[in-house]
Amino acid sequence: MLKVHSRCDLSCDHCYIYQHADQTWRGRPARMPPATVRRAARRIAEHAREHGVPVVHVVLHGGEPLLLGAAGLREVLAELRAAITPWARLDLRLQTNGVLLDEELCRLFVEYDVRVGVSFDGDRAANDRHRVFAHGGSSHDQVRRALALLRRPEHRASYAGILCTVDVRNDPDRVYEALLAERPPRVDLLLPHATWDHPPLRPGPDPTPYARWLGRIHRRWVDDGRPVSIRMFEALRPGGGGTEAFGLAPADVLVIETDGAWEQVDSLKTAYHGAAGTGLDVFDHPVDEVVRHPGVAVRQDGVDGLSATCRACPVVDRCGGGLYAHRWRTGSGFDNPSVYCPDLLGLIDAVDAYPPPTPPASGEWSATAPVDELLDDLATGHGSTSTLALLAATQLSITRALLAACRDRFGSTAAWDLLVHLDQAAPDAVQAVLAHPFVRPALVHRLDPAALPGLGAALDPLPALAVAAALRAGVPATVRVPLRAGAITVPTLGDLVLPGPGKSAEVTVGPGEFRARIGSVERTVSLDPLAPPSTGWLPTRDVPVPGGRLLIEDGDPYRDCYGQPVEPRLEAPAARALGRTLTDAWRVVQRDVPAHAAALDGGLRAVVPLAPDPARPLRSATARHAFGAVAVTPHPDPETMAVLLVHEWQHAKLGAVLDLYDLVEPGQGTRIRVPWRHDPRPPEGVLQGVYAHLAVTQVWRSRADTDDPDASAQAAHFRAWTRDGVEALLASRSLTAAGERFVGQLRHALEETRVGSG
Repeated sequence: MLKVHSRCDLSCDHCYIYQHADQTWRGRPARMPPATVRRAARRIAEHAREHGVPVVHVVLHGGEPLLLGAAGLREVLAELRAAITPWARLDLRLQTNGVLLDEELCRLFVEYDVRVGVSFDGDRAANDRHRVFAHGGSSHDQVRRALALLRRPEHRASYAGILCTVDVRNDPDRVYEALLAERPPRVDLLLPHATWDHPPLRPGPDPTPYARWLGRIHRRWVDDGRPVSIRMFEALRPGGGGTEAFGLAPADVLVIETDGAWEQVDSLKTAYHGAAGTGLDVFDHPVDEVVRHPGVAVRQDGVDGLSATCRACPVVDRCGGGLYAHRWRTGSGFDNPSVYCPDLLGLIDAVDAYPPPTPPASGEWSATAPVDELLDDLATGHGSTSTLALLAATQLSITRALLAACRDRFGSTAAWDLLVHLDQAAPDAVQAVLAHPFVRPALVHRLDPAALPGLGAALDPLPALAVAAALRAGVPATVRVPLRAGAITVPTLGDLVLPGPGKSAEVTVGPGEFRARIGSVERTVSLDPLAPPSTGWLPTRDVPVPGGRLLIEDGDPYRDCYGQPVEPRLEAPAARALGRTLTDAWRVVQRDVPAHAAALDGGLRAVVPLAPDPARPLRSATARHAFGAVAVTPHPDPETMAVLLVHEWQHAKLGAVLDLYDLVEPGQGTRIRVPWRHDPRPPEGVLQGVYAHLAVTQVWRSRADTDDPDASAQAAHFRAWTRDGVEALLASRSLTAAGERFVGQLRHALEETRVGSG
């Protein structure tokens, strides 16, 4: 933490820098001189180089760092980047009250990839209880203006979140709503700094007002589906990982003051004058010497560094004794529980008593489905049946939304009216059609032909969907269906080739059959599998697999959405051969990784044959808009095909997740080097690769227990790829809080697939 400016333009009465016990700011320069900035940057770089530190986090702090101005901040940021980035990735942050934030500063922060946190206590009454100017005037409007600037698309990548200091006299519901209204990526709720010598405000008879106040927000947050990351609540959950204020992780923060002095974490300034001091500075002392300072070293001892009361507590691993500064008492120093101990116990009880709901057991989608449980389930590498059903349901919801968008864009038609009728009379038939993987690409292409180039003219897909649903429902209907290349496609059922010119055909649905007419030419198609083949009718082939039936989709024109050439319709022998391979491959997946087989059962509905390429004989692909399908080059070996299916289904699942949640920070220009590609990849591409390679690792790890002589080497190879990708992603700081959690869980799943671990 660099204190680049030691003065502030607000006069907050709860500020630990100016209003509490330590007053050392009075004797320090207002601005950190350039020579001190250079020396500090070199000390940090020196430490990163000597210890191979992959990522260094630097927070520009104060006082108020924006008092340095755009030019002064640019000099500091340039110095830090120049000195540190040759040795480590530099994660730059800045904490501000927001009053001086303007467009020039926002552009500067985007340019230097600085994440900005803003101090804001909620609604006007709550914020202006403490965060005011020296003359007593409100700062609320200025801070909200700053938050609006950070929300702009061109600045959003720099929006780190909101820091809110709790005051139990404020209305928790109004504070919560005011915070959410600013759409922050993360909220930090902070207990006001206090010690046993100067206890926190506790108005009224309630002995734990902070637990009650925070518990109210926690309940709202859970009920709302946890719409934003609130670090306090996430840290206090079992296995939450902890923060500076909670948990047993070693302290990892040092402060450099404007005069170059090394200090311990600056919340200690609330304890007594000089509490954070070390007597060391950046000019004469390296980081290693500061780390050996007794005040820093004692905070590396985990539970052994806590008081006897804390060590005996059953929730010590979650509370961690609370914030170090809050333990201070004259006479016993920091060898005490937190002054908030009863509130922390009460809050942990409140968190445990009102956990997030579990994922729905059915496939029914809930708009408030808990993010953590869904992501944690998928981070096992496969995901449960209920999670796969939920993903499939959300994809169906997106398809329905696109269907409605087509109606809004092009108006109601007879086909739309028929679909609405069928959705009420025979909803299962409509759902079976809309769940077909290539309905969504057809709708996307209709709404925006440029989104899927190479698919030709954008035809109205609704008539064909209505015909397919009517056939499945057994409901008589007549619809005019547009032709593509002299044929109509009936999704999920097949293609009818029609002779002669014409842009559309009149299709009449009857019991178990349909008729298509162009002028005087008419074709009747029977769907009875025992009836003689109908002229021009090319039914979709399906194959039995353990989880049901799988389509070989080689006719639907919208299958050509993979950016790779697809096979034309397969000849019957080739289709039968591919069907046998797919059936056997499914059984191989069941044998090797049953959990992945269940995941395939949960959503994979179609396989698209890719055209052969002598230069790349083994290819596979997924398309973001075609959930439920994968594309593969036909291959005769079921063992090989099994790996391709598992690998590509990972991409499909993760694509469905990314339709729901931001795992990568928006607006990222980061590129990451990974061992499986020669070119640096964007974070989302790396995430996709990591997730797919984790599953492949699990397949080969299972085979390593058999007689396969290559399995151990393959497992080690893919495990190394996955591990390197995970570490590169976490080091990139390009992920959202949900993304960091997800990748962290992937790393845990990878650790459980050690080759030779039994």
